Amino acid sequence: MRPETFEEYEAEVRKHLSEKRFYHSQCVARCAARLAEQYGADVEKARLAGILHDIMKDTEPSEQLKIIEKYGMMLTEAERRNVKLWHALSGAAYAEHELGVRDREIIDAIACHTGGKSGMELLDKVLFAADYISEDRDYPGVEALRELSKSSLEEVMVEGIAFTIPERMEQRLTLEPRSIEAYNEALWTLEARRAEA
Repeated sequence: MRPETFEEYEAEVRKHLSEKRFYHSQCVARCAARLAEQYGADVEKARLAGILHDIMKDTEPSEQLKIIEKYGMMLTEAERRNVKLWHALSGAAYAEHELGVRDREIIDAIACHTGGKSGMELLDKVLFAADYISEDRDYPGVEALRELSKSSLEEVMVEGIAFTIPERMEQRLTLEPRSIEAYNEALWTLEARRAEA
């Protein structure tokens, strides 16, 4: 029987994740709900996207790829070479096809929560930001990002991506073009707001 309530989805997520990763998912769900309320997104959708976003994170990459291929998701060359993105894509496919999540906004937010994409909607941005700043995160600079989240989701996106891309470049890893598109569009949104102010 497929889950219907938030609690049932949460129990399903728990089966797939380590305690630490499950706690992270709970933290992201709470953070996403708070950001959704602040910015006018659907709070329950944000909460559900938050609990589900990493459902495939502890699954072996080979299994993640099988799920992606099973449900006919076409990977770009950059996605195929960027294994870190697979849990988001397989997680979206799993939520839709195995758990019966039919809401396209939730599926799309899960799919792009790691790398971002062009044309991100409000729920996409809420989940993306929540994943960076949830209460369990303790990396250097997270407090500054939490502060930025009080005034702009796009600020969190720009700073988050600006942190991630150089890290991948230093390791000589493939860059995801959609992350660069997300970065550019968030930057342009901020520039437009400043021009209007």
